[in-house]
Amino acid sequence: MSDEVYDFIRRLPKAELHLHLEGTIEPATLVELSERVDVGPDAEPMTLEAAESLYQYKDFSGFLNAFKTVTRRLRGPAEYELAAWRMLEQLAAQGVVHAEVYISVGVVYFWRKEEDALDPQLFEKIFAGLERARERGERELGVTLYWIFDAVRHFSVPEAERVFRLAARMKQEYPSIIGIGLGGDERMTGSEPFRAMYAEAAEAGLRLTNHAGETTGPEAIWEALSIGSERLGHALSAIDDAALVEELRVRQTPLELNPSSNVRTGVCGSFSDHPLRQYFDAGLMVTINSDDPAFFGSNVENEYRLAHALHGFGPNDLKRLASNSFRASFLPKAAKEHWLAQIESLH
Repeated sequence: MSDEVYDFIRRLPKAELHLHLEGTIEPATLVELSERVDVGPDAEPMTLEAAESLYQYKDFSGFLNAFKTVTRRLRGPAEYELAAWRMLEQLAAQGVVHAEVYISVGVVYFWRKEEDALDPQLFEKIFAGLERARERGERELGVTLYWIFDAVRHFSVPEAERVFRLAARMKQEYPSIIGIGLGGDERMTGSEPFRAMYAEAAEAGLRLTNHAGETTGPEAIWEALSIGSERLGHALSAIDDAALVEELRVRQTPLELNPSSNVRTGVCGSFSDHPLRQYFDAGLMVTINSDDPAFFGSNVENEYRLAHALHGFGPNDLKRLASNSFRASFLPKAAKEHWLAQIESLH
């Protein structure tokens, strides 16, 4: 790749729409978190070598296990604030000016039930740390941020309901809580069980995202659409259903594509095999994102670089990808128009 294209991608204003806070934690930060929380006679802080080995998994199940291990080092407000600030620094360095970030609230509650029982305001305290980082990021780095509360579909419907209702309640105080999402293992639980909850969340003013078609077939994407999902994460298997591709084109349903993520979890053979280019050429509302950059070894800037190098995306195509990221965002109209004008003027 020429230095000219590299510089163009760096200068291109970008929004990242599919990014998990926990998945931005680099091994060095994980060690720092471990030194804070793995204390006591039976605890031993992680070494850098142990932290780095954690990120070397072979399949989707291995990724979920690594994600779980990292999340368990996020204990309280200070740890979450540190993780969020480091994430914001990484985003700013890539030319990302806006991000809509998933927080695995379902993981916090499900894996820490005993603590939650003792402290019913556990997540509210954690969120105060996240907000401090968000406000600092906007003030010092010029990066705006929205939060999406992510439930884990295979933890059970009542657990997801708890997450969605918490989002609805906290949104009244924190406008930065923009929406809800469903992550976790699609192979275990689809979208249909959450239909009523999606309707309730929409009624509360929350925007609706959904992981769909990452490890499952196109039927999972149809199902996600049917319950009202506004934006779809991954949607890898849509390419196997021509009628679905046409439906996504007509609806202009935003797709949060994560090519390197799909390669690293083993659900796609290579970046070159990813349907990113086919979706783009078919007129779908395509965005590219990093998902869990620390786990997958590729941030969003690099995803743009790979799109150029492996799928032939030229400067005008890259500008369209960046424009799509703002059009598909949950930003207000004026903010979208501002960034679209900035992209259009870039040479």
